[in-house]
Amino acid sequence: MNLPVPLERLVASLSRLPGVGEKTATRLAFYILREKNNYAEELSAALLDAKSALRYCRRCHHLTDNDLCVVCVDTTRHSGPICIVESVPDLLAIERTGDFSGTYHVLHGVIAPLRGIGPDDLRLRSLIERLKTSAPPELIIATNVGVEGEATALYIKKVVQPLGIRVSRIATGIPMGGDLEYLDQITLSRALSGRRDF
Repeated sequence: MNLPVPLERLVASLSRLPGVGEKTATRLAFYILREKNNYAEELSAALLDAKSALRYCRRCHHLTDNDLCVVCVDTTRHSGPICIVESVPDLLAIERTGDFSGTYHVLHGVIAPLRGIGPDDLRLRSLIERLKTSAPPELIIATNVGVEGEATALYIKKVVQPLGIRVSRIATGIPMGGDLEYLDQITLSRALSGRRDF
C-alpha cells in the first residue's frame, strides 16, 4: 500500500482486531480521519480508560470497574441458579435474551489439551469455592457445543457432583430456519433427545 507511515500504522493496528481484515481496517482508518478532530481523541481516551479501569469481578469474573460486577451486586439474582459460560461475550448474549435471572461464572476459556489448556487454567477453583458457600439451586452449564465445550461441561459435572447441586446443560438443536436435510447427525440427535411437550 502506498500510504503515509502514520496511516499504515493505524491500518496495521486496526487490522489486528478479530474479524477485521486490511480492507475493513483501511475503511475504519479513513472514517476516523474524516471525523472531527475530537473523535480520535475520544476514541483513544475511551480505549485507554477501558484498558486501565476494567478488571474481573472477584466473584464471577465478569468485567467490572468495581470489586463486584453489576450482576453480582443485584441481590434479587442471588437466589437463582448460576450459569457457567466460557467468556464475557457469552454472558452478554444470555443477558440480551432477558430470560435468565440468576448469576454467572465466567471460565475465560475451555479445557483444550491440544492447546495446553487444562482445568487449572480456568476459573474452576473459584467456582468450587463459590458453590461451597452459596449452594445455588442449580448450575447451568452453557459452554459452547463442540469437543472442548463438551469436555469442559463433563469435567464440571464430575467435579460438582459431590456437592449435591443440580447440574443442567443448555439445550442444543435445530436453529430457527434450519433445514433438517442440512443438519449434522450430532445436532439432529440432540434436537431429538432434547425435545419437549408441544
